[in-house]
Amino acid sequence: MKTVYKLIIALVILATTGLTVVACSSTKGTYSDVPATADAVAEEEFKMEKSGAQLWGETCNRCHIAPSPADYNDTDWETISLHMRVRANLTEKESMKIEEFLKSAN
Repeated sequence: MKTVYKLIIALVILATTGLTVVACSSTKGTYSDVPATADAVAEEEFKMEKSGAQLWGETCNRCHIAPSPADYNDTDWETISLHMRVRANLTEKESMKIEEFLKSAN
């Protein structure tokens, strides 16, 4: 009989602990987290975005060794970035960031 009570107590403790975790994690969408202006929203999005160099390193190395920016000229990079945008399923913004990085490091 003691084991039944221990089991019930353990389940109650687990249940209340789980509810506490859920309650604590549900405060994510409070008003203090909401930026006050459109500029603040844009700034938050900018902080989370990756640079062209980061995207180049991560994206191009998924399928092949990423070429050096010095391997091609600006015109070649435009053609390559258009082709790889389709092949790597990149957004226009991601593709432009990578292309700008490659041209600047060229």
